[in-house]
Amino acid sequence: MLETLSTSDAQELLDQLNMLLEQELRCQPKVSGLRLIESAHDNGLRMTMRLRDFEVKDLLSLIQFFGFGAETFSLVVNFLDRFSSKMKVLPKHLGCVGLSCFYLAVKATEEERNVPLATDLIRISQYRFTVADLMRMEAIILEKLCGKVKATTAFQFLQLYHSILYGSLGNDRKNHFNFERLEAQLKACHCRMILSKAKPSVLALSIIALDAEKEKLLELVEMIESLQTHSKINDRELSFWKELVSKCLSEYSLNKCSKPNVQKLKWIVSGRTARQLKHSYYRIAHLPTIPEMGL
Repeated sequence: MLETLSTSDAQELLDQLNMLLEQELRCQPKVSGLRLIESAHDNGLRMTMRLRDFEVKDLLSLIQFFGFGAETFSLVVNFLDRFSSKMKVLPKHLGCVGLSCFYLAVKATEEERNVPLATDLIRISQYRFTVADLMRMEAIILEKLCGKVKATTAFQFLQLYHSILYGSLGNDRKNHFNFERLEAQLKACHCRMILSKAKPSVLALSIIALDAEKEKLLELVEMIESLQTHSKINDRELSFWKELVSKCLSEYSLNKCSKPNVQKLKWIVSGRTARQLKHSYYRIAHLPTIPEMGL
């Protein structure tokens, strides 16, 4: 089916997919380390799965506060899970670890002019550690990640799979295959550590396959199966992760759960903090009228 994509743009997408598939396993969390976190007891001796998920939700709030995208968030989660699957992270250090992963990901993906100052980042996050602490932790994380900050993420696969499939839909059906909705679903999945054990390609294709089923996009079925074969994902593997993704998204659809990306985070800061922040971090509600002057 993919062989029918004969245009130069389609071939370029397939070349990008092949490159991602080749690099996919190089910068991923250690599954054995994630299992240790899953089995950890909530006794303050090491980070648990519950604490990890809370930290990721806080980082998602920070992503939304600064207006950063899903690409950056996906990389933040990759850094956090890779580091914590290698190192024993104490609960008291988790905030510093999480914020350091956030800062590294922001500097790797966002434009330099949008990168917040470390002092502002700590102040907004309301942590008590210093900039020196943050920089020291950042250096430790970089060392344990072997300096690899250009990891292959589920966001990249999601974006690429969507681009390939989107072109095969008729104009009247394209609005049913909304990428922003897929992004929001990926953010929800990143807030569940259990889904970090899935390969990025499998997680992305699970989200897309479930969305296509829900939207009754039957014309995408063959193409999704072709992408599955091309990505070397077997039926059992895809079915297993689709079930876990479906469960995760169902929980997020309930009112009792915090929903990702429903609205822009409204963060309340003190007047003193607001005055000290860079002006681009918050919006001024009202500007005085500029008087017109005669020339």
